[in-house]
Formats: sequence, structure tokens, C-alpha cells
Amino acid sequence: MTSMLPRPSRGLPDLFQMFETEWPFGERHAMRVETFTDKNQFVVRCELPGMDPDEDIHINVEGNQLKITAEREYEERTDQHSEFHYGSFSRTLLLPSSCDTENIKAEYEAGILSIRIPRKEAERSKEIPVARKGK
Repeated sequence: MTSMLPRPSRGLPDLFQMFETEWPFGERHAMRVETFTDKNQFVVRCELPGMDPDEDIHINVEGNQLKITAEREYEERTDQHSEFHYGSFSRTLLLPSSCDTENIKAEYEAGILSIRIPRKEAERSKEIPVARKGK
């Protein structure tokens, strides 16, 4: 009798196949992202293996939104074998209001995109007086 269950994979999973499968909540081509504060900077790190940062990765900031888009196209052909992988990835992150979006720096190393955003000194809160209406 044949089982309908998928067979366990042998060896390491294909990293490209990881991006081609459905992720939870129906989102395709999800990009793994982590955010944290390091000293006086807000840091965003994204897993984007096999990308060319000059051609495939684009970062835009508008107001307090940071948008990261990437597109992969990979094709390999030999006499006996042909294989291709492709996909688009996009994430938009809401930045803390204390981020200095004029001085964002990004670098790509070993499949990891790191974006560093300096933090401005937080504005002091001030109390707003409430006027009585009708007096």
C-alpha cells in the first residue's frame, strides 16, 4: 500500500526551495527578518541568501516606513540537467519615531542584509493644557 504522507527529505533542505513554499498565513516568498537595538542604532537584519546586492536588493524609506524588496533569478544548465529558481520578496517595516532616516546605512555579507539606522535623542514630553469651553 502506498502512503499519501510526504517522504522525509534526505540530507540538508534546499535553501531555494525554502523560499518557494507557502509560509504560515498564506504569505509566499517570506523574508526572515529580525530587528533590535544595538547601542544607539536600530538594526534590521534580513536573510537573503544567493542575492547580488547591486542588482537584486532595493531599500526605500518613506516617512517612518522602511521597504525592502529583493528578486532572485537563478538558472543552471548542463548537458544532463537544467534547473531554475526565481521569486520576489518584500517586507515593509514601521520604524520607531526616534530613527534618523536621513542616515541609514546598509551592507550585505554572507547572505545577510544588515540595515543600521541611528536613533535621535527622544523628544521630551510636554503636557497640553485643556481649556474649558464656555468660560
